[in-house]
Amino acid sequence: MVHLRPGGSPLPQQPWPPELALAEDGIGLDSLERLAVASALNEALHLHESGIEDLLLVRQRLGEWREVAADGLAAFDGQLTFRTSGSNGVAKPCTHSLASLQQEVEHLATLTAGARRVLAAVPSHHIYGFLFTVLLPVRLDCEAVVDVRRQTPQALAQLLRPGDLLISHPAHWALVARHAGRLPAGVHGVTSTAPCPDALAQGLEAIGLTRLTQVYGSSETAGIGTRSVPAAPYRLMPFWSRHAGEAGDSAQLLRMTPEGTVCPHVIQDRLEWQATREFRVGGRLDDAVHVGGTNVFPSQVRQVLLGHPDIADAAVRLMAPEEGQRLKAFIVPAPGVDPDALRHEVWAWSEARLSAPARPKAYTVGRQLPCNAMGKLADWPLGPPVSGVCTPS
Repeated sequence: MVHLRPGGSPLPQQPWPPELALAEDGIGLDSLERLAVASALNEALHLHESGIEDLLLVRQRLGEWREVAADGLAAFDGQLTFRTSGSNGVAKPCTHSLASLQQEVEHLATLTAGARRVLAAVPSHHIYGFLFTVLLPVRLDCEAVVDVRRQTPQALAQLLRPGDLLISHPAHWALVARHAGRLPAGVHGVTSTAPCPDALAQGLEAIGLTRLTQVYGSSETAGIGTRSVPAAPYRLMPFWSRHAGEAGDSAQLLRMTPEGTVCPHVIQDRLEWQATREFRVGGRLDDAVHVGGTNVFPSQVRQVLLGHPDIADAAVRLMAPEEGQRLKAFIVPAPGVDPDALRHEVWAWSEARLSAPARPKAYTVGRQLPCNAMGKLADWPLGPPVSGVCTPS
C-alpha cells in the first residue's frame, strides 16, 4: 500500500482486526488497489497453485483474506516468492522452495538455540524477516514473536529480558547502541540486509548484548554465511560451497538443495576468500550501496538529479562512516543559477522522484566536482564545498 500511495492518505492504525473491511470504510482499498494487493498476495503465497486466488476479489474483510490464504497454503505450500527492494527501478520476484528455507532454518536454530522470544524489528514479508520471525520461532518453539518496529530504543530496552532474540538491521542497531542504555543479560541479536560496521558490533557488546550474529545473504539466495565475531570472516552455511572453477574473488557459489541437487548462484558482491569456507565481502559488482537495509544505486540517483534543468553536473555517493549512513550529493549549478535557491529546490525535486532510501540527505553545491590529482572524482566532506560556493544543506 505504501508503494501504491506514495505521499497519499494514511492507512488505519495497526493492529488491524479480522473484521476490518477492505474497502473505503476500512483499509480504504479502491478497486485498482485491491487488485494490486490481491495480485501481490497471490504471488507471494502461490495461491494460484490451489486455484482459489480469485476469492481475494470476492471476500470483503481482512479476516476473510486470511482464511483464503490459510486454505491456499493448506493445499500448496511448496514455494514462496519474495521481492527485492526495487531501488534500481524494478522489484524482482525471487522464488524459494519452502524445503530450502526450512533447511536454512535448521542451521540457524543451532546458532540461536535457547531463544525464548523473538523480537522483530524487521517486516516478515521480506525473506530475512520471514526466516527469522516466522519459520525460526516455530522451529525453536518460542513463547512469542513481538513486533518492536514502533518502539523507541529506550522502550525496547525495557521490553527486553534474558532469552530474547532481537532480529534487526544495522540502521536500527545503531539507534539501539546510541540510545537504549544498558541491555539485560542473556539477550542475543541478529543483523542482516546491510554490512554491520565492526565499531557498531563492538558498541552493542559494550552495552550488554551477549552475542550479535551477522548474516550475509540476499533476496535471491537467502542466507549464505554468518559470523558472530566483529572483523572476523563469514563462514559458509553447511549447504553452500565455493565453485570449484572460481579463483580469487568469486562471483559464483553452489547450493546443495534438500533433495541433493547442486544449483549454481551468481553473487552480486565480490567475495574475498580467506579459507575454503571463509570469506570477506568486498564491494558490490553492480555499484549498489546499502541504505537502511535497501539496495540503492548512486549512479541512478545521479541521473535523476541531472534531470533538473538547473543542474549541470552531479556526484552521488554513500556518506563516510563518521558522517552518517545515507547518501550525499555534490551538485554543480548551471550558469547563472543561484546556488542557494538550487540547494532548496533540489530537496523537493528528489522527494518527488526518489524513494526515501535513495534521497541524498546532504547537498553540497560547488562550481565544479571535486577531483584528485589524477583528475578522478574525489570524496568531499560535509563542510564547506571545494569551490567555496555555499555550504551543504
